Amino acid sequence: MKIIKFPLHFSEVQERIQQINPVKYSNTRNYIDGSVSYLSPYISRGIISTKDIFQQVLNLGYSVKQSEKFIQELTWRDYWQQIWIAKEKEINFDLKNKQLKVSNTAISKSIVEANTGIKAIDTAIVNFYNNGYLHNHLRMYIASLACNVAQSHWSFPAKWMYYHLLDADWASNALSWQWVAGTNSNKKYIANQDNINRYCHTKQSNTFLDISYDDFDTLQIPKELLETNFYLLKTPLPEKEFIKIDEKKPTYIYNFYNLDPLWDQEICANRILLLEPSHFNEYPISLNSMNFMLEFSKNNIDNIQLYVGEFNDFILDHAPSEVNYKEHPLNSHYSGIKVPRDFIFDVKGYYPSFFSYWKKCKKELIY
Repeated sequence: MKIIKFPLHFSEVQERIQQINPVKYSNTRNYIDGSVSYLSPYISRGIISTKDIFQQVLNLGYSVKQSEKFIQELTWRDYWQQIWIAKEKEINFDLKNKQLKVSNTAISKSIVEANTGIKAIDTAIVNFYNNGYLHNHLRMYIASLACNVAQSHWSFPAKWMYYHLLDADWASNALSWQWVAGTNSNKKYIANQDNINRYCHTKQSNTFLDISYDDFDTLQIPKELLETNFYLLKTPLPEKEFIKIDEKKPTYIYNFYNLDPLWDQEICANRILLLEPSHFNEYPISLNSMNFMLEFSKNNIDNIQLYVGEFNDFILDHAPSEVNYKEHPLNSHYSGIKVPRDFIFDVKGYYPSFFSYWKKCKKELIY
């Protein structure tokens, strides 16, 4: 299996953008070894925007028509963000429909331990713990296994996956799990063994998924998935450090969702990476994810200082003269100068389906 690495220097991220081939992406993206961009951790951490990638791909000489599938998949990310902005914490619960056939609110032990018996999924989970990445099809397979075969409510398994993802984004993650579970879609997503074999290049048979789609209606929870458990998901926060604020300079607040190294870089400013314990208690992340954030910010944002504590405590402790931060649903308690995030299109607000949103967005494209 391909070894996937995520560089920690912005110049290497830019090089990765230059290697995008949207035509190959369109033809191969559904296969686990397809020509995908591996840019998701940088999008989720606010290092690059979907708009920037979109513009750079067109600058490579590809037409909008050639790039349409790639643009559409980027737009899914913006779509999830628009739902989060509109619905806020409502996305933490069944959004449109109540999840049906729920027998537990934990997660199957065999999924966590990569011992389901489905080789492609087990191999992917082992690699996931090492590199913090899963191909989108594998995320859907795991979610389908957890929600629609093991009959777990989507919430805790979604948090387990989020915990380990380098590209952890609560909107993309939670709403995708809800899409699979049928709480944010018209029907549940189910994948059988033939589907998994096709896109994962395996030839496995005689598994509990080696059935027709009609047989899923009467499928009982397989013995391999029966044992469930809750797992402690705790964020390994670093120690609080001493920081110094120059009151004559503006202060720029970075966080888990904003590590933009180009953000007003020409301005001499106090640059603070704010890690709020309350945030990470609600949305815990792994040591791998924490280290990725800390190392990238240290390598690419000059003179950044780390503050472990709440936003209001930072203000009380240091009384900065001017605070700048980027808009985000989890930053509603911040105060200061709010800077909008970049999205590909100007379309805002809640749309009940992606394709109603996409239809509106497409009007801004020039073919």
